This record gives sequence, structure tokens and C-alpha cells, in this order.
Amino acid sequence: MIEKIKSLTKDTAIYGISTIVGRFLGFLLVPLYTNVFSEADFGIYSNIYAYLAFFNIFFIYGMDAAYMKYASLAEDSERKKVFSTPYILVFFTTVLLVILMLAFKNTLNVIMQVPDIYSNLIYYVTGIVFFDTIVMIPFSYLRLYNNARKFAAVKIINILTNLVFNIILIFNYKMGIEAVFISNFIASVVTFIIMSRDISKNLSLVFSNEIIKKMLKFGLPYLPASLAAIVVQVIDRPVMMLLKGPEATGIYQANYKLGIFMMLVVSMFQYAWQPFFLVNAKEKNAKEIYSKVLTLFVTAAAVIWIFISLFIDNAASFEIFAGRSLIGKEYLSGIHIVPIILFAYIFHGIYINFTAGIYIEEKTSYLPLITGIGALGNVVSNFLLIPYLGLTGAAISTFISYFLMAAANYIISQKFYPVKYEIRKVASVLFLITVTICIYYFLYTNNKLTFFVKLVMLFVFLASMFLFGIIKTEDLKKTLTLFLRKK
Repeated sequence: MIEKIKSLTKDTAIYGISTIVGRFLGFLLVPLYTNVFSEADFGIYSNIYAYLAFFNIFFIYGMDAAYMKYASLAEDSERKKVFSTPYILVFFTTVLLVILMLAFKNTLNVIMQVPDIYSNLIYYVTGIVFFDTIVMIPFSYLRLYNNARKFAAVKIINILTNLVFNIILIFNYKMGIEAVFISNFIASVVTFIIMSRDISKNLSLVFSNEIIKKMLKFGLPYLPASLAAIVVQVIDRPVMMLLKGPEATGIYQANYKLGIFMMLVVSMFQYAWQPFFLVNAKEKNAKEIYSKVLTLFVTAAAVIWIFISLFIDNAASFEIFAGRSLIGKEYLSGIHIVPIILFAYIFHGIYINFTAGIYIEEKTSYLPLITGIGALGNVVSNFLLIPYLGLTGAAISTFISYFLMAAANYIISQKFYPVKYEIRKVASVLFLITVTICIYYFLYTNNKLTFFVKLVMLFVFLASMFLFGIIKTEDLKKTLTLFLRKK
């Protein structure tokens, strides 16, 4: 038992670190793009990639999850059949869907609001989605059979390949946003080549109707939930593109990306949290631990939030090289959305914390409903707020979606696995952030948010956390001891 737990923790660390490193390396492209591309071109690229996220989910239609489910139950003699059956189906449906995309490329370009000058990008998009889809089941194979190191290595190679070719094509060949899609296509091909050995090792010309019926019955219900999750993450780009145009979309996307600093914090928490709460579920004081962890997370996230929110504009406008800043100066007009995006990610972290009860009590069937509530709230609020508030409206919509998901998750998880959270402390932190945001925007709109004023706001915020008893040294030590103690 102990060895299995250690193995789980080790693999989780590898997956988590590789994902976080990958996201950070991906973020390094933002300074490159925003210092080279116009706001409109960056907006077009961002919008196409939002649609690409939907294509990736639609093309695999839950078969990767279905493969993991049935491969984990299969006998050794059945492994190739269980791998080959979904892989063959996904391969042929992907080929069919790519052909349909190319046949209706003009219609797709209109739907994705791609200007005629960039109509050829659809060829790279179809290539990317093709190669990305046909390696999804092989990646699931690596995860299932605990090959975390190769999984992480291939993912990082993909991102590094993408990064290197972006730099070469943009600086050496003076390409525009075509370079982004060509680089991604090359990286996807490289990934397929690396994974081809695992594919050939497990693939045979065997197709089982019985197996595929079971897999489709299991996998297809994942599609709505997965699409809803993507809606929460990216629907603001197409809506912004539709209502405000490519320039506003580009500015919004560049500043939204600055939320990566809180996203990384939440990602690290997520990868550590799930194995932690599963391992500790049978402890007598498990619920007390979970309550303390929520308080600690919200408190720590609030401290990170105030520092980033107050000084992100100074960091973003700092010149790394002559005339080159963290994001291009033309994009800085949207920097004011960052505090809201960061706050939204805090609620995403709260949502993740509340999933403990749902997993422990095996009520995961409620997760699609929870995600659907967030997706619906995101779509409706985007269409209502963007026409009047522009970039700020889209940022508020992101906040609304994560708030609704956290609230719905809390209500459902408390029904099946009630935990006495430190509501007063958590609510005090969230209220303090809300008040600070209001003061921030009042000062920002009146051009009074000077560096000295920021320092005063920082001091008042931190002092308030001690004054209102949100942070107590003894509680902090106790929580850290509980969280880090050896099994």
C-alpha cells in the first residue's frame, strides 16, 4: 500500500511539474508575439486557437478516457485488441472529419472569422488537429502503464520544438502569424514520430465491435462535459471577436495570459491536492484537514493576488531589451483586467478544493452539471457584458463562471460530504479582495494609482489580514504540519 501511494505521489509530481513547465514555456511566446504581431493579428491567432481547442475535444469524443477504463481491466492477451479497436476508429473518424473540414474550409473560415488573407491557415489547423488526435490514445497508454517520464518528456519536447521554430520562422524568415501555426504543426508531427514506436508496438489489425460499443457508451458522455469545460476556458475569445473585433481580442488575450502566475499556483495545488485528499480520506480528522487546506490556499492565493495585481503593470511594461517589454506596449491598455482574471483563478482553486467530497463519495456524475452551469454563465455574461464593458466584461464573465462552478460544487459536495469550513475566514479574505478591487479600479480610472499608492494598498491589505484574524501564526504552523506530515 505504502509503495503504491509513493508511486502515485511520484507520478503526480512528474505530470504536474511537466504540465507547469510546459505552460510556462508556452507563456514565453507571449512576449514574442505581442512585441512582433499587431493586436489584430494576435487576436486572429487567439480566436483560431480557441476553435482548435473545441476541435481537439470533438475529434477524440471521449475515446481516450474509454481506452483507459477498459485497458485497465483487460487481460494481458487482450491489450492489443483493446488498444487497436479505439485507435483504428479514432484514426478513421479523424481522417473523415479532416476531409470534411477541408471540403467546407470556406464556411469554417467564415465561422471562425478568419480574414481572406489568412484563409490558408485552415490547412495547418487541420494538420495540427489530425496529428494531435491520433496521439491522444497513445498518451493515455503511457499514463495507464505508469510511463510518466516519457509522457512528460514528449510533452516538453513538443513545446520546445514549437518555441524554437517560432523563433526561427519569426526572426529569421520574418513570418507573421503563419509561423505560429507552422511551428505547432511541426511540433505535432515530431510528437507523432516519437510516439509512433508505442503505436506500432500496440497496434494490430484487430477491431472488436463488442469492445467499441462498450467504449462508445462510456466515452461519448464525456463529450458534453469536456465541451462545457472548454467553453469556460475559451468562449470569451470568439465572443470578443464577434462583438469587438480582432484588435480587442488580441489585447484581451495578451493580458488574460498574464493570469498564468495564479494559474500556475492553482495547477500546482491541483496536482498535489487530489492524491492528498484520497490518501487522507480515511483519517479521523480528514474533514478538519480539508477545511484548513482551503483556508490556507485562499489566504496564500490572496497574498499572491495583491502583489501581482498591484505591480503587474510595472512588470509588463519593463523593457527586457531595447523597446521590448513583457507584453508589447500597444497591448498595455488591457492590463486592468488582470486583477479580475487572477481573482477568477482563485475561485477555480476553491472549486478544486471542493471536489474532494465528490470524489470521496463517488458522486463524479455531478461534475458535468457543475461545469455546465459555469459554461452557461460564461456564455450568457459574455454576450451581456462585452457590448458595454468590453475587455472588462469578458474578464468579469470568466470570474462569474468560476464563481458559479465553485458555488455549485460547494452545495453538492456539502450534501454528500459535509465539511465545516472556516467560512468566516475564507469569506473575510474574499471580501477583502473584492473591496481592494473596487478601490483599485476607482484609482485606476482616475489616474491616481501611483507606485506610492500601490505600496500603501499593499501594506493595508496585508495588515488587514492580521488585524481581522485571517492569518494566525499558530494556525499556519498547524496546517503546514498536517499537510506535510509523513504517511
